[in-house]
Amino acid sequence: MKIKKIVGGNLESNGYVLYQKNCTECFVIDPGYNPEKYIKLMKELKITPNAILLTHHHYDHVGGVKKIRDTFDCPVLLHRGDLNMYKDIVDQVLEGGEILTLLDEEINVIHTPGHTEGSVCYYSEKSKTVFTGDTIFNVDLGRTDLKDGSDEEMVESIKNTIDKWDNDINIYPGHGDSCNMKFVRKYNREFIDIVRKY
Repeated sequence: MKIKKIVGGNLESNGYVLYQKNCTECFVIDPGYNPEKYIKLMKELKITPNAILLTHHHYDHVGGVKKIRDTFDCPVLLHRGDLNMYKDIVDQVLEGGEILTLLDEEINVIHTPGHTEGSVCYYSEKSKTVFTGDTIFNVDLGRTDLKDGSDEEMVESIKNTIDKWDNDINIYPGHGDSCNMKFVRKYNREFIDIVRKY
């Protein structure tokens, strides 16, 4: 799987385009800003999005959705828990547990509430890669003090899901640099504290 990262906005949010060699289809994840950059990239690569995958509803991750959706007439996917907070069109409601396909790549939808009620991660076992939105970053975790955040749900997501990921799994977060879980277990103090405490 090939990954192109596009960073935009004052919060320097990460969005991603996922595609395969010799494949004309792709996924777009969290296009928060600069939709024209995504459109230009996809046209240059001669690929079109199967879908826009959203990790959660916050504006810095969804702000560019409408223009991309209108340009390519592609569906928007969001977890049910974030529907009430997202004011634009959702074409497919996620529950967690779905498997999305891009050629021979399977992308698993994992519900990881905490930052928002409907936060999800998108995981490829084949590529050992997971797109975590604002659930977990390289050296900290997503905020839980916003309107639909939850400390308790974040703890459960870390304990029951993320701490089970192998060290060689690479995370591509919604802000900051990518890393692997070995790095997280060494340097992410918020993650380490939850694992030790609970």
